[in-house]
Amino acid sequence: MIEPNSAIKIASSSPLAAVKGMNDILPAQVQRKERLPDSGLWLWFEDAVRKVLAAYGYQYLLTPLVEPTALFVRGLGEVTDIVEKEMYSWTDTMNGDELTLRPEATAGIVRAMVEHNALYNGPLRLWTIGAMFRHERPQKGRYRQFHQLDVEALGLPGPDVDAEIILMVRRLWHELGLVVGRHVRLELNSLGQPAERAAHRAALIAHFEAHASQLDDDARRRLHSNPLRILDNTKNPAMQPLIEAAPKLMDFLGPESLAHFNAVRAALDAVGLEYRVNPRLVRGMDYYNLTVFEWVTDQLGAQGTVCGGGRYDGLFEQLGGKPTPAIGFGLGIERLLLLIQELRLPLPDAAPTAYAVIPDAAALPRVLVLLEALRAQGVSVQMHAGGRDGPGSMKSQFRRADASGARFALVFGADEMAQGMVAVKPLRGESAAQVLRPLDDAAGWAHELRTA
Repeated sequence: MIEPNSAIKIASSSPLAAVKGMNDILPAQVQRKERLPDSGLWLWFEDAVRKVLAAYGYQYLLTPLVEPTALFVRGLGEVTDIVEKEMYSWTDTMNGDELTLRPEATAGIVRAMVEHNALYNGPLRLWTIGAMFRHERPQKGRYRQFHQLDVEALGLPGPDVDAEIILMVRRLWHELGLVVGRHVRLELNSLGQPAERAAHRAALIAHFEAHASQLDDDARRRLHSNPLRILDNTKNPAMQPLIEAAPKLMDFLGPESLAHFNAVRAALDAVGLEYRVNPRLVRGMDYYNLTVFEWVTDQLGAQGTVCGGGRYDGLFEQLGGKPTPAIGFGLGIERLLLLIQELRLPLPDAAPTAYAVIPDAAALPRVLVLLEALRAQGVSVQMHAGGRDGPGSMKSQFRRADASGARFALVFGADEMAQGMVAVKPLRGESAAQVLRPLDDAAGWAHELRTA
């Protein structure tokens, strides 16, 4: 609550707008801004997610939007763009706590697992959907409040779950109508284990130090703190030849890491999933190890990654828990739905099946009985609701019916109702004729509406 003598000044009459880079997700009839996906598309996506993840035995969880700032500093590292530039952080004036709006989901999930000793009874497969926050320049597919699907398999060390989680994403693509190899493709790599990464890190530093004059300011800043980020995050085309000539992590992997990677590849080969091994696919955080993957597209310009994941066996210990194997992925929902829109893929019709046209408000009690009976039979019906002076003219009601996208109008005219009937009028298609159906037998003809 803002006290009356607060220093915060609020204009009492000016209309307010959403914060820049934080968007309303609206129904299709009113969603116009920047071709943002409408709320019906979001619900369709979430239904597909629930269906696919249920098929693999994953369970839903929710974690807070606000976490201790230290969680992300420890989890992501101080020398990262997210921590240095992008987090929404503040000091709680009530108790002095340092707090942050979550910029990603994995750290919060691991914090919850450690806090509640959630893996005491064995491994868990988990997923969540929610808003994340990063203070960066808004652009198409990248916003200050954005939403992610986050999926984690915790307590499972083998390459089998690595392959399974990648295949689960492929199944989600299929459910959404995306074609692997044409719309999206898989890139794969191995980061090995900490000792192998340390040897590679030393070789990487030596390589860049030998060409120090070619490094830009960002690369110089990261050279000794996080040199992998030079490979992972450079936007300077002039440095690309130097990066291409850098030592490859794959050349430093030992037999066990190679065996793990080869087992993942063998499993993907067995089910016919094509992929490209990308030796430059890395992660800048030390807790990542072994399998890392990304699903990418050429349809969104520079924003090519639509899903990224990997194994992070070191994060639990880094956040104060016991050593725990883990693998997961994050998927940016806005970016994915924009891809689906760009590709003009066929989408399900979110319109109601029928629209109830009610010329006389006095008929409403009998109308409601029928509409509820139809809904009980799985027919979606939108009822016309009038104003204070009545339901409105037939012409205006049919205009509303057509705008709703419904396939049928249910016309409760006085003559029809006197016969105990309702007129079912098709709204789509030129040759279909209007028919009468009994008010007291919705179960007998509801299937005609569902299947038409």
